[in-house]
Amino acid sequence: MKSGCMIGRTKKGILTCVVLAAVFAPALAQDSDTPEHGRKVVYRVIPPYPQLAKQMQLRGTVRLMAVVAPNGTVKFIEPIGGNPLLVKSAEDAVMQWKYAAAPAESKEPVELRFSPE
Repeated sequence: MKSGCMIGRTKKGILTCVVLAAVFAPALAQDSDTPEHGRKVVYRVIPPYPQLAKQMQLRGTVRLMAVVAPNGTVKFIEPIGGNPLLVKSAEDAVMQWKYAAAPAESKEPVELRFSPE
């Protein structure tokens, strides 16, 4: 009888964890190109997947640092990492992004994932 009571408690504990994870997981998920304490992207251009990268089944992550003017326009991009075939496409797209206005220029990290699917 006592072991059945423990099993019931364990199942309730697991169920509670599953419910809490389902409720709070979306709030914990971060957009890869909007940092937790950075400026919000108000207009975003999705980078096209380069044809050569598709043919090569190339996938990967491109990391950039966007220097953003106070009015929200991207002034320039500093590539931090990623395959050169993917970096150019990412840079061209992020240069068209628009961030929320802020009192001063800022550097905003951007991470974009490319996959042939």
